[in-house]
Amino acid sequence: MSDAAFSVNAVPSENGVGTLELATRAARDGAADASEAAAQFWANSSLMVSRLLYNTAYTLSYGVVFPVAYVARAIPSDNAAVQGVVEGAEAAARKVDDLLNRP
Repeated sequence: MSDAAFSVNAVPSENGVGTLELATRAARDGAADASEAAAQFWANSSLMVSRLLYNTAYTLSYGVVFPVAYVARAIPSDNAAVQGVVEGAEAAARKVDDLLNRP
């Protein structure tokens, strides 16, 4: 028996293309299709993750800021506790400005 009898490429298909060439072309096309599908999946999943993070952050910030602002508006501003909080917040803001403006 000759080596050509066992060659995969020696068996032509209907259109004259060898089996090995056909398998190579199918693998190349499959890899291109898989790459395109992966890129599409990544684009869709990154959009979904982005929306999930945005909605989570929005809900948490709204859930924290609204009740705090509502309670803060209900407390009279002419007492020592409120004046202490305001002055402490101003001092903290000045300290942060000092720390960030240093070379």
